[in-house]
Amino acid sequence: MSSKCPVDHSSQDSCPVDHTSDSTNTWSRLFSSSQSQTIQSSPQKLSAEREISTIPKANDGNWVYPSEAQFFAAMARKNHNPQASDMKTIVPIHNAVNERAWFEVMKWETGRGGEACGGVKLVNFKGRPNDRSPRARWKMFLGYAAPFDRHDWVVDRCGVQMRYVIDFYTGRTDPTTKKVSFYLDVRPALDNWEAVKMRVTHFCGRWFGSIPQS
Repeated sequence: MSSKCPVDHSSQDSCPVDHTSDSTNTWSRLFSSSQSQTIQSSPQKLSAEREISTIPKANDGNWVYPSEAQFFAAMARKNHNPQASDMKTIVPIHNAVNERAWFEVMKWETGRGGEACGGVKLVNFKGRPNDRSPRARWKMFLGYAAPFDRHDWVVDRCGVQMRYVIDFYTGRTDPTTKKVSFYLDVRPALDNWEAVKMRVTHFCGRWFGSIPQS
């Protein structure tokens, strides 16, 4: 991958999201309270600790999120004028959103046979913030806001690879806490008949009540 999330790690033990520079800039605008100011805090004061995700890698172990220091350094390299004081907010939200994405993927994968070989694993990922999915374009045609980011995640289910499309939308901001909320539209890409069957089953289940509304 030429662009990591948003850290350029030398090993595969990296964050399970591939952000392009445009995508990273979008996230920084959403979370940074001082984007236009000059850097005042020293990155040396930032934590170097990295959180291990719950997302298993296809080869071994789990994906690992970037530390505050790595996130800051990557944004600085891309000239996004990061603020060290914002990293304590940006990094946990970034991690939590990705955990939610994996949770939504696993809702689709439950009962599909991945348990037989130790569980579904994430093979690779790609950030595509400038590529609108057909569903996103349709929603925009109906007057909805455009997603601020898109990712494609490929998972392995006992030798069968499935691609998932994830559109990220900004939700309503809590008027009390001022926290930004998110809506993730996660579904299997229509690359094969298995994905078509999953989408049809999901659609029918929601209409006839066997699948709860999320």
